[in-house]
Amino acid sequence: MVSRTRFPRRCLLTGALLAALALPGLAGAALAAPRTDLVLGMPVEPPGLDPTSAAPTVIGQVVWQNVFEGLTRVDRDGKVQPQLAKSWTVSPDGLTYTFALQPGVKFHNGEAFDAGTAKFALDAIRAPGSVNPQKALYAVIADVKAPDPATLVLTLSKPSGNLLFWLGLPAAVMVEPKSRDGLKSNPVGTGPFRFAAWRKGDRVELARSPDHWDAARKVHLDKVTFRFIGDPQAAAAALRAGDVDAYPLLPAPELYGAFQKDKAFKAEPGLTEMKVVAGMNNAGKPFADKRVRQALMMAVDRKLLIEGAYSGYGAPIGSHYTPNDPGYKDLTGVYPYDPKKAKALLAEAGYAKGLTFTFKSPQMAYATRTAEILQAMFSEVGVTMSIVPTEFPAKWVQEVMRDRSFDMTVIAHAEPLDIAIYSNDPYYFGYKNPAFNEVVTQAAQATDEATRLKLYGDAQQILADDVPALFLFVLPKLSVWKAKLTGFWKNEPVPSNDLTEVRWTE
Repeated sequence: MVSRTRFPRRCLLTGALLAALALPGLAGAALAAPRTDLVLGMPVEPPGLDPTSAAPTVIGQVVWQNVFEGLTRVDRDGKVQPQLAKSWTVSPDGLTYTFALQPGVKFHNGEAFDAGTAKFALDAIRAPGSVNPQKALYAVIADVKAPDPATLVLTLSKPSGNLLFWLGLPAAVMVEPKSRDGLKSNPVGTGPFRFAAWRKGDRVELARSPDHWDAARKVHLDKVTFRFIGDPQAAAAALRAGDVDAYPLLPAPELYGAFQKDKAFKAEPGLTEMKVVAGMNNAGKPFADKRVRQALMMAVDRKLLIEGAYSGYGAPIGSHYTPNDPGYKDLTGVYPYDPKKAKALLAEAGYAKGLTFTFKSPQMAYATRTAEILQAMFSEVGVTMSIVPTEFPAKWVQEVMRDRSFDMTVIAHAEPLDIAIYSNDPYYFGYKNPAFNEVVTQAAQATDEATRLKLYGDAQQILADDVPALFLFVLPKLSVWKAKLTGFWKNEPVPSNDLTEVRWTE
């Protein structure tokens, strides 16, 4: 006879109760799983989504490293890392770069990435009709060859110490030939996120790509929404209401301190490459006269400007270089704030009775505040500046960058190590200085680090003396994100929102 074990009725009831509670418990655990969606706020909507065809940095802040990738990439510390090129060799004379490409990479439309595609992308940047915003950086590439699908060979006209860095910027991302013409509204890349939707005036949506080639870079988010909220107060309100989870560049610096004290958020100020300069049209009067430019520089109290325009956050600059760039020189003392000397220099230039000009102000919070403060400072030295609000980016880019129809403007130049833009011809400053051109050319070609940094120091000095633009301050990276989020870049060596490491901790 088989013995049967008898369990007390109380135990049976307890077991039944535990079984009954099991499903609700599992449901609770599922609800507690980390979120996989993210809503990220931006103060400016991009005019398109192709970083190879337009200058605004807000394009790269949506798609770089998320949708598009390059042969190399720049990491959160500003260092060059392999990406679609897994390795490379450089010839002893510095003129030949041979790249070994990643195998098995596909674009989001299913087309394969190989050396032929990479050649197409680089040739498009360098083409005579190219509108690539950083075309001049890649002019050093004399020839591109694809000897086999896995090998790309670049031949340079002269050595370039910065080439691998330049190849990691948004302007040099790899694009697929069949999708090339539609990238502005339907970006197709090789990145971990695919383009999903764009509701103009409101948002861009990305979805995680299920078959991204780089399995080592585990992406935790399934959906990302970029919300465009330009009003500073509305941006802060959206964060507090939970409509936005993060604002990598909060446009309300006056409210940043409050977020730093709020335990529901992380608010850690970092560094950017955004050099705020008041660009002047050097090609005509009155700014063709260096004395006028120098006088206006001495009319600016940078410390007071930073207090008023960005609540004291930011670092003053005296040239087109940031304090976190290699070879930085503090040149704010070349033309320090001195209204009395500014008046005297204006009189020497023939403007003892005053000077009048217009200022095209892009409609962004920092630009508006900067324009208003400059207007007040200039009035103290007898200068009348009329502010003309200008829609950004479309109208401002057309009138200032393309038509060069302006007297003075203000903008944050965001590309890292972009001091050579003052040698571009044409460029909106209209600045021409053969000595400066020679120095930055030598710096770009120098393969010895000490020599290169010395030359960049010389270039900074020339600009500080000539003042082709009023060098004002570097924008800080005033990031705010919910406390349960992690993986954001604290600093911004490249204008971007690389979301590949962002995740919810619970």
